[in-house]
Amino acid sequence: MNRARIILASLRLSNSLLLSRLFTTRPLLTQVTNFSPLTSYFLMEQSHSFCYFNSHQKVYFSSKPSSLMELLLANDWSTELEGELQNSNPTLTHETVIYALKKLDKNPDKAWGFFNWACERNGFKPSSPLYSIMLRILVNKDSMKNFWITLRKMKEQGFYIDEETYLTISARFKKEKMRSDVVAFKHFFDRMVNENAMDSVVKNVATVISEKDWSNEVEEELGGMGILLTDNFVIGVLKELRNYPLKALQFFHWVGKSEGYDNNSVTYNAIIRVLGRHDSMGEFWSVLEEMKNAGHEMDIVTYIKISRQFQKNKLMGDAVKLYEFMMDGPFKPSVQDCSILLQSISASDNPDLDLVSRVANKFAATGNSLSKAVYDGIHRSLTSAGEFDEAAKIMKVMKDAGYEPDNITYSQLVFGLCKARRLEEACEVLDEMEAHGCIPDTKTWTILIQGHCSAAEIDKAFMCFAKMMEKNCNADADLLDVLINAFLSQKRIDGAYTLLVEMVNKASLRPWQATYKLLIEKLLEERKLEEALNLLRLMKQHNHPPFPEPFVLYISKFGTVADVADFFKALSVKENPSTSAYLHVFQSFFKEGRHSEAKDLLYKCPHRIRKHPKICELFGSAKSVETTA
Repeated sequence: MNRARIILASLRLSNSLLLSRLFTTRPLLTQVTNFSPLTSYFLMEQSHSFCYFNSHQKVYFSSKPSSLMELLLANDWSTELEGELQNSNPTLTHETVIYALKKLDKNPDKAWGFFNWACERNGFKPSSPLYSIMLRILVNKDSMKNFWITLRKMKEQGFYIDEETYLTISARFKKEKMRSDVVAFKHFFDRMVNENAMDSVVKNVATVISEKDWSNEVEEELGGMGILLTDNFVIGVLKELRNYPLKALQFFHWVGKSEGYDNNSVTYNAIIRVLGRHDSMGEFWSVLEEMKNAGHEMDIVTYIKISRQFQKNKLMGDAVKLYEFMMDGPFKPSVQDCSILLQSISASDNPDLDLVSRVANKFAATGNSLSKAVYDGIHRSLTSAGEFDEAAKIMKVMKDAGYEPDNITYSQLVFGLCKARRLEEACEVLDEMEAHGCIPDTKTWTILIQGHCSAAEIDKAFMCFAKMMEKNCNADADLLDVLINAFLSQKRIDGAYTLLVEMVNKASLRPWQATYKLLIEKLLEERKLEEALNLLRLMKQHNHPPFPEPFVLYISKFGTVADVADFFKALSVKENPSTSAYLHVFQSFFKEGRHSEAKDLLYKCPHRIRKHPKICELFGSAKSVETTA
């Protein structure tokens, strides 16, 4: 309970100190964050005297009194805007341009205009990471001309696309069904790889470093390779050494001491990406401090990548520490980044409320009023931790701030109550929602039903499902998956099968592929081939990929030639299945020692199958084995 109260106390403290902090001199880093003249209003929460501060914050990227981002976000790209940017004379750094592009990633034309303007300014040199970001922004049907122009310019300047960027862009093309661009981009990438003479040198250097302990001999060997040190080259080697973070760091420090080359913002961001893992956390924080002292900043894309990695690996303390570090600098994470971080904290079995408090406090202390998403993040952690009294207080504060509780807010409360096995209270929340004019949606019902299933209250779960249907709230694939798993947990496979078929036929629901696959496997375990084949037909109707493996295994052990025919009919979209499908079944029959069934199937095959070289070879091998035996 004490930890939960820290959150409310810290929020009150951060808001009460906010005005004084804004007008207090803050420690300066290389690039300074200042604030414009402030317009503020206060919303007083009567019972707690809780004040909210809302400011229009300007982030300056140089000592000049103009804001680059304010100009970019407030105006369409034009000659006039270029003139205003020119007059403002901003200091353009690698981190600044990345930050601007990230803010403009939903506006490809403006991002492209800004990128070209920045690259034409004296003193600013683009980098491989910057080009990669720009290309990702331009992967859009309306901006493909600029995409190809940027790609050619990138290559002309000696930059190359890394594999991660290539795969990301290719996936976007495929998602947008831009087939011709997929082919053209692959040709470009393959040709670029073949022409990239530096790539082999990068790999050779990485091999030398990865296969030996760092020593004077390694340094001498590297020195004798005639390496031309460039940012692009250093980034390439660091990527190759990403599975050897400590050796990557030794290489990084070695190039930093080399004559004629200094590590910069681009290479510092590259090395901290490599070090941001559980087995090199000490080195990560040490280099981050070194980077800051050298006058460089972590760019916002690097922050997002490392923060997501920390969250994925459950390094929540480090994720929060990194968030605080960035919020104290000029390139602050977005509200969405804050919400995602809070959501990750709340996802643990026992959320650390001290971490929640630190995130919320830092967010408010940097001039932000708490958004609905941030409130939800705090509320989610409290409910997941079982601190329901404190969660109720947060809901009241949120409501007084103008944010009415919605399905997200109530769903979090339902989840927490179900987690605490307070199922009756969880059910009552839905009645409370309706009383306040908030109609429970399918997601809220799913959380309630899932909670009952997790508590092994399967019958009550289905009572909730029936009540949901009575209220004309339609089920979806997520809820169906929950119910199917509930049936299967009680070995009620017939009920699971009937429910799925009914929901498909009568409710026009499209189950997940994973739901189909799980139920098919369970049906075959119970020797229910006919029902499993029916699900295979439904999968085909719903355009899911075919799922032949369990059927082939089952038929090869227990099935007949007639079963094979039924299977092929359910599996194939065409009138006759492919040769590979026949080959797979034949091989399985042979593996199970059922040679006679394989021969019977062969006699009933189409002529093209019987005469296929691979089929003939398979039966020839089987015959020779039988003869030898």
